[in-house]
Amino acid sequence: MTVKEFKLPDVGEGVAEGELVSWLVAPGDRVEEDQPVAEVETDKALVEVPSSYDGTVEELFVEEGEMVPVGDVIISFRVDEDGDAGAAAADAGSDAESDSDSAAADEPGPEPDATADEGDAEPAEPDTPSGRTFAPPSARRLARELGVDVAAVEGSGPGGRVSEADVRAHAEGADGSAGSDGEDGPEPRPAPTPTDAGSEGRKSAVSKRGAGGSRDEGSAAIGGGPEPAGRETTLATPATRKVARERDVDLDDVPTDETRDGEAFVTAEAVNAYADALESAAESASESEPEPADVDAGAEPAATDAASAGDETVPYRGVRRTIGKQMERSKFTAPHVTHHDTAEVDSLVDARADLKPTAEAEEVKLTYMPFVMKAIVAGLKEHPYLNSELREEDEAIVLKKDYNLGIAVATDAGLMVPVVDDVDEKGLFELADEVNDLAARARERKLKPAEMKGGTFTITNFGAIGGEYATPIINYPETAILGLGAIEERPVVRERDGESEVVPAPTLPLSLSIDHRVVDGAIAAQFANTVMEHLENPLLLLNE
Repeated sequence: MTVKEFKLPDVGEGVAEGELVSWLVAPGDRVEEDQPVAEVETDKALVEVPSSYDGTVEELFVEEGEMVPVGDVIISFRVDEDGDAGAAAADAGSDAESDSDSAAADEPGPEPDATADEGDAEPAEPDTPSGRTFAPPSARRLARELGVDVAAVEGSGPGGRVSEADVRAHAEGADGSAGSDGEDGPEPRPAPTPTDAGSEGRKSAVSKRGAGGSRDEGSAAIGGGPEPAGRETTLATPATRKVARERDVDLDDVPTDETRDGEAFVTAEAVNAYADALESAAESASESEPEPADVDAGAEPAATDAASAGDETVPYRGVRRTIGKQMERSKFTAPHVTHHDTAEVDSLVDARADLKPTAEAEEVKLTYMPFVMKAIVAGLKEHPYLNSELREEDEAIVLKKDYNLGIAVATDAGLMVPVVDDVDEKGLFELADEVNDLAARARERKLKPAEMKGGTFTITNFGAIGGEYATPIINYPETAILGLGAIEERPVVRERDGESEVVPAPTLPLSLSIDHRVVDGAIAAQFANTVMEHLENPLLLLNE
């Protein structure tokens, strides 16, 4: 058996990093080649990362919620000698020699000499398999930063588990330097901590804060305030660390009776309780000790603002960041103009009602969307500039011959736009089935990146949530997007027996946004008229 490290592959075109959302395996699990081992969210989609090996999960190097650059090691496997060659070929992005060296240093397999070294560091435990070093990803990461061989560290946790404190203690014993002492002292440590924005070393153990407006200098001096615990290290989940950053609290100072692996463990509730106690003590102190107004005015807002009641900070990354950048690029690149109109869709409502039983017999949920898609194709064929792309660098407008319609879908992660290809070549039921499938997988975050590419025109159905008109932002580099309002009965004017009368009728509000560099307002109106003509006379769709 040998240990092979597996690096985060390029999970999408142009993707440089991803957030490891969840692990699908745990150490000791048996996996097969191509079996998904993790879910990773990139700036394009949520994707599953498959294993390149047949073997057993040895160690997880990344915690859930971490951002991981492509090419970084995320997991290691114990692999049979027989399968090494094939697995190595499948994992073309990995460097076999460096992987083996790293695995031998950090995670020794059950070799005779490795077993002997492990035995020197820790007496044999019944629950510790021979030749393995138990250490969380944070401890292994710290060991690499400090140049420590994790296999040589004596673990103080259950079954010889190595904690970050064990790694630091081993490093201090080897170096004997003042710099190492300073890292564990009350002064700020140079090693990166998870409370530092943009930290490369995300760890479960949180360092103390010092300069820069931290609480640890002033909290003990507040009369009646809680006594800071003053620990060296503290274990906490990423969610708890997030709360600590928002409340400007040093986790090492938060009192707790809970422990994990022999070290103090702090929950989000304990952080909030400690922060609330600090704020109450600060308010009491400011009321009882009237200091010069200038001093208090300069210091108080920072603490108050940092702990604004109920505020929550949400990371701006992944799909949400991609949506923001795309919207910004579109809005500041293409001059938008929105054309509004309303289609009277009595006949469309009747046509759908007539076809629904047939669709249900074929297990298809028939909505109005396939009818709209067909009407749009009719409009694009007559007015091809709305099915185009402006390539500024080439000073050319490309009129697309494919009719690939993107359907905007609201998900918990933000707006996703799966693309239905070749709409002109598909029937109503086929379109309905494909749209329903893409929308469902978009909400479940199971779309493939390729399924959101190649669109030539986009539809957004805000009427499904509520509303009539909007000003949709173009899905750049496309040149147009059509927004659909809710189909409802509204008052319309109809001619009957030579007289005009107002009657209720089902209508569909339309909001068409165009890139005015490519499409003129008159062309936009003509396109909308063509779409409405086909929606108001569904038999015309038989030609599409």
